[in-house]
Amino acid sequence: MSLNVVDTMGRSMRDLRISVTDRCNFRCPYCMPAEIFGEAYEFLPRGEILTFEEIARLTRLFSEFGVSKARITGGEPLLRTDLPELISQIAAIDGISDVTLTTNGYLLAQQAKDLKNAGLHRITVSLDSVDDEVFKQMNGRGFGTRRVLHAIQNAAEVGLTPIKINAVVQRGVNDHTIVDLARHFKGTGPHRPFHRVHGRRQSQRLEAGRGNYSGEVAERYLYRDGSGEIGVIASVTRPFCGACTRLRLSTDGQIFTCLFATRGTSLRDPMRAGASDDDLRDLISGIWTKRTDRYSEERFAATPDRPRPAKVEMYQIGG
Repeated sequence: MSLNVVDTMGRSMRDLRISVTDRCNFRCPYCMPAEIFGEAYEFLPRGEILTFEEIARLTRLFSEFGVSKARITGGEPLLRTDLPELISQIAAIDGISDVTLTTNGYLLAQQAKDLKNAGLHRITVSLDSVDDEVFKQMNGRGFGTRRVLHAIQNAAEVGLTPIKINAVVQRGVNDHTIVDLARHFKGTGPHRPFHRVHGRRQSQRLEAGRGNYSGEVAERYLYRDGSGEIGVIASVTRPFCGACTRLRLSTDGQIFTCLFATRGTSLRDPMRAGASDDDLRDLISGIWTKRTDRYSEERFAATPDRPRPAKVEMYQIGG
């Protein structure tokens, strides 16, 4: 079945990001600061979280609309019990050709083989610095880099490649360590982008430029010697909404059509109320065809007289 639909700007849906938990074992200040998400913070109760069967059902429906890539996110997705079971269900869906996962890597080494055997194709690891002290500061838990670096090597050995490394670059915090991060992974093979959110762009230090595929948000650069590549995501200075094909499914079953959305639409509630597949198809189609999202462009145009609109937090719907 092919139910290709486009939004108000002619964009199709191709990429689905699935948040399987709102919990995380890190407390990165830019995402889940410890002073807010402390021991008393109430995360979603189990009954409000989508089951694996519900996630698989919705993913199958999304695939009918043209989604071919499913990325598992969180929170930290490896905190979700029996995650390989979900991976196997998603990998078996017709039309899903790329199953990926974004993780902070802390629990990856002991799960990498099971994830690969379940059908996971590749991973992205969030690693903001290879400097131990900087990394400890940025993850908010005082965790060192050794365990994450070991997990990356382990994942490569079991075939979860190409491995991407994401780094949130903050001026005055870790921007001075980015070249060392690039140097550490240069020549190791996989394509490894940096995720840019704050501070001066670093791309002028790279050797060569490379064009993007349709819908990609990173500007990619090759090393002149062909030993790897780096991507820079610069949504503040280079809005990337024009070709966006992504949609996000939150932990509690809401669909978001933009990373910076202010609210979503629940698919869980009608599904649990007995909605048929046709009912859900109509709901999904209605949401996407009305989609007008272009937040990064609106943020780029914001002025003191035109403030930035509010948005949902990243930990709730994945990056």
